[in-house]
Amino acid sequence: MRVRRTAKAVGDFVIEVTGEFVGEVILSLLACALLGCLVLAAYLSWSFSPRLTVAGAGLLGLFLAHGAWRTFRGPAKGRRRGLAAVAAAGFVLAAGTACFLLLYGSGCGCL
Repeated sequence: MRVRRTAKAVGDFVIEVTGEFVGEVILSLLACALLGCLVLAAYLSWSFSPRLTVAGAGLLGLFLAHGAWRTFRGPAKGRRRGLAAVAAAGFVLAAGTACFLLLYGSGCGCL
């Protein structure tokens, strides 16, 4: 009986470690692909028009700053509507992407 329990515990451990390893590999590949796409988009944008790239980056920065302001400021009367809700969602998406890339993209040796 002890041998069976031990064998089952070892088997469960091996399956869990293998699953975690495969999950880490998949997340690392996804982070490398995302980082590569962001670099490619910046390169293509810069090669098309440096002025529009800087202007677009500035507008995106203002949009994300507005979203951060709407996300972290105290609750106002009523609901968020229109641009404020979209800006807050964009900020949350950008912050989540940045955290994901910090955690998994930092060890990416593909770039």
